[in-house]
Amino acid sequence: MGIFEKLAARMPVPQPDDAPAGFGTPAGIGSMGGAADVKRTVRTHTGKVPATLVAPVEVTDDQRRLVAMAASVLLRYPGEDYLERLDIVQEQLGELPMAIATDFMTFADWARSTGLRGLEEHYVEIFDQRRRCSLFLTYYAVGDTRQRGMAILSIGEQLKSLGFELDSDEMPDHLCVMLEALAYTEGEPHARAVEMLASYREGIEVLRAALEQLGSPYSHLIVALCKALPDVDEETAQKYVDLIRTGPPAEMVGIADLPFPTAQPDIH
Repeated sequence: MGIFEKLAARMPVPQPDDAPAGFGTPAGIGSMGGAADVKRTVRTHTGKVPATLVAPVEVTDDQRRLVAMAASVLLRYPGEDYLERLDIVQEQLGELPMAIATDFMTFADWARSTGLRGLEEHYVEIFDQRRRCSLFLTYYAVGDTRQRGMAILSIGEQLKSLGFELDSDEMPDHLCVMLEALAYTEGEPHARAVEMLASYREGIEVLRAALEQLGSPYSHLIVALCKALPDVDEETAQKYVDLIRTGPPAEMVGIADLPFPTAQPDIH
């Protein structure tokens, strides 16, 4: 059994809505990602803009798939099998460039020294109680606005076009779900999966910066992921700076010029 089968077999069952932690929801948003009960707020300054972005490391498609799967299972809520998941990931680190393997090793060392109870508490504190550490990527693109439902639907359609089937209790825009899709695709679908994830790169970089500012070792997993993605272009870098400075959008009127990719362009 390969790492993909081993890790997939150990995916934890999502927590119920009233559990202390599910997929890592933004504060005030239900575990399934709904925004109905969230109070609308204006944009505000969210913090200092980090000086640098993560530079890419040259990887093969197979190495990128391994990074995606490893990050996917380690970013999920740390259930009872979490240390076993760490074992499986560490067995495969020799297949990765040292610059990426080191990030996983640093995280693994911290996770083992922290213990399962400490991991659970840290996960809840970081991912379930802080908006800027949301694992739902549409939050960074469109905020808690009426556009978010359309953005989530769009990602779901893109995942289906890649041949990736979602479970009924999974949200398409959750980073772990998108990483799993990236891990399981090959060839041309893999290239499209990379492009899809890269289109949310500014949000991923904001997540990384927030984790680093909070001193969370989970930042090492996001850094490893960013190293396996394409380089950040000038437009994405500017979006990242704007997002750090102003935060995600507040409620907007109309749906023109949607700020997220769609599965298929309109044909006139």
